[in-house]
Amino acid sequence: MTAQPLLTSDIVGLTKVAPLSRRGFMTASAAAAAGYTLAAGPVRADAIKTDTEGLDAGEAKVKVADGEMPVYFARPKGVANPPVILVAMEIFGLHEYIKDVTRRLAKLGAFAVAPDYYFRKGVDLTKITAIPELMPLVNSKPDTELLSDLDSTAAWAKAQGGDTGRLGIIGFCRGGRTVWEYAAHSSALKAGVAFYGSLVDPANPAWGKSPTQLAPDMKAPVLGLYGEADQGIPVAQVEAMTRRSPTPRNRPSSRSIPAPRMVFTPTTVRATARKRPTTRGTRCRPGSGNTRCLLECKRERPGTRTAPGRPDRLA
Repeated sequence: MTAQPLLTSDIVGLTKVAPLSRRGFMTASAAAAAGYTLAAGPVRADAIKTDTEGLDAGEAKVKVADGEMPVYFARPKGVANPPVILVAMEIFGLHEYIKDVTRRLAKLGAFAVAPDYYFRKGVDLTKITAIPELMPLVNSKPDTELLSDLDSTAAWAKAQGGDTGRLGIIGFCRGGRTVWEYAAHSSALKAGVAFYGSLVDPANPAWGKSPTQLAPDMKAPVLGLYGEADQGIPVAQVEAMTRRSPTPRNRPSSRSIPAPRMVFTPTTVRATARKRPTTRGTRCRPGSGNTRCLLECKRERPGTRTAPGRPDRLA
């Protein structure tokens, strides 16, 4: 009998979406040539491509416990001590979309780093075309190793001149789960944004507690973005997550839209961030109704006021 791959709730949502017309999408060969993963589905022909003008961007190696881990980074050129944002990828490997996200964040003033923490598997996950082939590889990644890899990435960014006193993390799908896990692990983290990461895990000896179990241990505020029609992560789980933290300062905050998945584009993120904007003369407190999201948040010092129109600082 062939063992079935373990599908987590975030991946279940990917496998139960409505069929798409192939019109307006790249061919598989064009998408592969552009560096996108194929297992995630068709890639739009007009996919956003963020340039590197004004940036230092490229690949590097980060020392980890048992070797060197590849990373992709982007940072504003000539800017000292930029805030550091870790970019947690999905199960599909370090592909072009994740690299583009790091460049978008760098354009906003951050030193963004996307670690390829599945590198130990010895295969290029971006070249695998079927999700069932990916699952045994990514599900065997121990949480302890994952969190250590992220700590090593943050330490590397600090050694390169990044300000880890303003450390954030953003993640997508499985990377969304990673955001929750890291927020419960790192006392250095200041904020996180999780795009539809799973909240309740199936039994897996490689993993520790699920995000919902870790909610009381969150050390930094996290904004979770989920789709009300997600077939794998029900709204009830999202609501339960927001109730489990006893600490108002670090209480998880979640928002949903009436769609299968919360999408990420510069327009979507900025619109979400400005839903409850900070106004002149109002304190900007983590966890308050006036706090902007990770991409636009600036925590004011005691005795000062917030500066409207300043999306270039990370709290």
